[in-house]
Amino acid sequence: MRIGVIFGGASPEYEVSLRSAHNVVMHMDREKYDVVMIGITKTGRWLEFFGEPAMIADDTWHKDANCVPVIISPCRQHPSSLRLDAAMPIMHGKNGEDGTVQGLLELAGIPIIGCKTLASALGMDKGMARKIAHLAGVNVPKSVVVNGVVDVQLEYPLFVKPVRAGSSLGITVAQSPAQLPRAIEVALEYDERVIVEESVDGFEVGCAILGSGDDIIISVVDEIELKKGFFSFHEKYTLENSVIHVPARIPPEKADEIKKAAGTIYNALGCTGFARVDMFLTPAGSVVFNEVNTIPGLTAGSRFPKMLAATGLPFGQVIDKMIETAVNLTVIPKSDNYADS
Repeated sequence: MRIGVIFGGASPEYEVSLRSAHNVVMHMDREKYDVVMIGITKTGRWLEFFGEPAMIADDTWHKDANCVPVIISPCRQHPSSLRLDAAMPIMHGKNGEDGTVQGLLELAGIPIIGCKTLASALGMDKGMARKIAHLAGVNVPKSVVVNGVVDVQLEYPLFVKPVRAGSSLGITVAQSPAQLPRAIEVALEYDERVIVEESVDGFEVGCAILGSGDDIIISVVDEIELKKGFFSFHEKYTLENSVIHVPARIPPEKADEIKKAAGTIYNALGCTGFARVDMFLTPAGSVVFNEVNTIPGLTAGSRFPKMLAATGLPFGQVIDKMIETAVNLTVIPKSDNYADS
């Protein structure tokens, strides 16, 4: 099968996407898949890349003389400039994880490896994801979504986050009302809406999920142990003040409760293919939803592959399951899905 791996993009998380895509490409079985590497520059130019995967990791891929412009057309009568059996967007944050690229692929009739348009958009929107998780019976933090400075009726300290951003970008902790305006200002640099939420006592836990509907695999639970601060963008990729335990140091029955909540959230949002669901475990034993990452980090050091490895699934098998789910979920006439190269 010809599998497109789409990476990069006009997003603050461009560099993380490159590292994730490099790891995915390196673990794809070339006897099973003809890998088509499609990069999007920071300025939004789409290019098919034919070089060595290492050039993706060091961000020199777009300088390769063999790169050619590529088009994925939403018009099935005037199809794309390349033929794909399925496509895997490995893009984090805006203009990739938020349903934009997924919508284009759905219009083009190309099966999506991962969450589709609606689930991607809902998962990216922290406010909407919280509402759906709450309706599904899962605890959520007290929060309010704003588009400017307001007098919020919440207890400090408060976490102030862009509604649609990942990798903890734009997040600030406001310890008092005097700090709130600046915290909102920082978050607004990443999105036009901001979610302000009460801090949750306890520690963060998560699950990696593969599959769709009743046919899902939920990984072992992991645990983030923080010495100080919060799990910021810098901390996620340096682990200077934190340790990630896989599996989490919690009783088996509590791990089962967390896994059940993760599966409930995954299905309530309509996720397919794969995602990572993050929650908090409080000192009282309550499980509280934090967020869902419909395209979680897939680097060699990322939580998602490590949780599945601890469950007994090496990353190559994980990719096979992702592709299998996409192909089995999509029934599209050959005339729509295949175009002349």
